[in-house]
Amino acid sequence: MTKKTREPKLEHSDFSGEFEDGGVTVLVDIFRPAGTNGDWTLEVISQTEVVTIWEDKFATDLDAWEEFLATAERDGVRSFLEEDENEPQLH
Repeated sequence: MTKKTREPKLEHSDFSGEFEDGGVTVLVDIFRPAGTNGDWTLEVISQTEVVTIWEDKFATDLDAWEEFLATAERDGVRSFLEEDENEPQLH
């Protein structure tokens, strides 16, 4: 018999979803452990499966969404396509 480790259930924000700008589409995922009032995690996944994860957590899902928008405005959505040595990018 093999024991499987259960993945924690997550609550995904209504702000999560696809974001497109200038022909580049990324998946924005804002989540926290389900059933908690914990802080939110922000993760962006590019079309080429480059994963960018923010090290800091956010008190609200709106704070996380606004940080994504500010980063996309400042650095461009294409910045999420860049990959460093097969490691998730941290912001």
